[in-house]
Amino acid sequence: MISEEISEWFYQYNKDLYHFLFYYVGSGDIDDLVQEVFIRAIKGFDTYQSKSSVKTWLFSIARHVGIDEIRKRKRNRLRLVLGFTDNEAYEEKTPEEVLRLNENIRNLYEAIHSLKSNYRDVIILRAIKDLSVSETADILDWNENKVRITYHRALKVLKEKKEEIQYERK
Repeated sequence: MISEEISEWFYQYNKDLYHFLFYYVGSGDIDDLVQEVFIRAIKGFDTYQSKSSVKTWLFSIARHVGIDEIRKRKRNRLRLVLGFTDNEAYEEKTPEEVLRLNENIRNLYEAIHSLKSNYRDVIILRAIKDLSVSETADILDWNENKVRITYHRALKVLKEKKEEIQYERK
């Protein structure tokens, strides 16, 4: 019964959800994101209340899938800015690679802790804890524009400090 209903919803709304997610997150594998929407719908089927339409409920799920995807991309972008590759976290490593990865992590940790407190706070909240601009602004009691500007400047300084630390160790 549930699978028939979800299948019907899929055929009815998958194109709408595809277009929504495409515009929401931009390029990428949107088909996977649409599948994720329906996986979450299956998992949350018991929580669906007929107070809203099925379409509204699915678009709400799609919005959250999109937010999660954007956050994931931000984390990956930060890793690239700081000189890490995606492979470093997932592949099996030789002892030399593990040592190099541990050194990179130590360099990053040192670089973060060498930042002035405003920069360190915004890096930890935005990049590491993955909080939104408004959440970060609330926590730091700043306006959102200050969070954006400070975060941008902090990333620039962090990259420079990380490179300095790597240079000093060579």
